[in-house]
Amino acid sequence: MTMETLVAAIPMESQRLALDNKSDNATDNAKRPAPLTGGCRIEGFVRVKKVPGNLVISARSGAHSFDASQMNMSHVISHLTFGKKISPRVLSEVKRVIPYLGGSHDRLNGQAYISHHGDANANVTIEHYLQIVKTEVMSRRSSWQHKLVEEYEYTAHSSLVQSIQIPVAKFHFELSPMQVLVTENPKSFSHFMTNVCAIIGGVFTVGRGDIGFNTVQHNETDEKG
Repeated sequence: MTMETLVAAIPMESQRLALDNKSDNATDNAKRPAPLTGGCRIEGFVRVKKVPGNLVISARSGAHSFDASQMNMSHVISHLTFGKKISPRVLSEVKRVIPYLGGSHDRLNGQAYISHHGDANANVTIEHYLQIVKTEVMSRRSSWQHKLVEEYEYTAHSSLVQSIQIPVAKFHFELSPMQVLVTENPKSFSHFMTNVCAIIGGVFTVGRGDIGFNTVQHNETDEKG
């Protein structure tokens, strides 16, 4: 489900400004109906410390009052990651080192969390619990080593909770004290030659053993004859 289906389009008539007739100094007292549905798009980043915390999205205003039973905190997460943004080139290089790495840094991307209006679904808060693990990948080429990428992967558990307070969308994040360090150790040319020699020696040994077995069997046959 996309945000376009969640948030209904507003008619063009309600988007026209009262300044359209500013030249004739006329006062526009026409009343336009409010849209039945509404929503917003949130985009940005938040700087947080490496300690447990909460990111809360809610409607608050000292000059307005809200009917909590009519608020719907349904949302669609288009993109949610921690740490610096990883370029596609670096991500492809990381997957070359570890094919299974990089699949959990954007686990909530594209997920929709929808709560429908009704008495049973009133005052619904949507909570996400995120356990974050720092992962570093060290790449070794020839005789030098460099840090290929530093990323944060996370696991997510989401739930819907009814509350007497104004419903919110809450992201509770907790950074794990553990860290995953992946180091690439490419095999040297001497290691490759050792494996090749071992394979050749094994084939030669098996071949000589087979020839010796056939020779002994042939001699036994001649003696019996």
